[in-house]
Amino acid sequence: MKALHRKELYAWSVFNEARNLDFHSVLWVRPEGNVVIDPLPLSSHDAAHLRSLGGVAWVVVTNSEHVRAAAELVSAFGAKVAGPRAEADTFPLKCDRWLATGDELVPGLVALELHGSKTPGELALLLEDTTLVTGDLIRGHMGGWLNLLPEAKLKDPARARASVRELLARWPRIDTVLVGDGWPVFRGGRAALEELERALHG
Repeated sequence: MKALHRKELYAWSVFNEARNLDFHSVLWVRPEGNVVIDPLPLSSHDAAHLRSLGGVAWVVVTNSEHVRAAAELVSAFGAKVAGPRAEADTFPLKCDRWLATGDELVPGLVALELHGSKTPGELALLLEDTTLVTGDLIRGHMGGWLNLLPEAKLKDPARARASVRELLARWPRIDTVLVGDGWPVFRGGRAALEELERALHG
């Protein structure tokens, strides 16, 4: 797995040829039990690395289209699963906890529901006030820039744009944006989000 901007954060990725970008999964290593967000299938190298770092206590799936390899991690590590509360009636995986805006899965990891995307109540996650982890809606198709899921795939473009504004209003200290799809922004994440918000409402 790749080391990220904090010593306790790692990621692994798969290049998607159809979309010409990387898909990412994030691991937060913590003494009380590690958290993985939107897990992709693991190579044997990454699986061994994950085991060496203590395995997985929680898997967070931001939306039903990012279930990916969550079931495999549950089977391998006995992990619990958290998913978006808005999809509780139709989610394709058994969840131990449902998350909505303001819910804290573990100390330092808070959820916010984003609306208007492909699925209802898609989760964004804020890690210790400064690192934002996103699923599908907010992404990075070009290095150094953030964008939304293409409008043709949005259920409600106006609500999607409003979700970006709410995110900025609720979480003022964001510095890093770790996107599920595309290029992350490791520094100046709030400025990149503000630029996105201006472009959406310009």
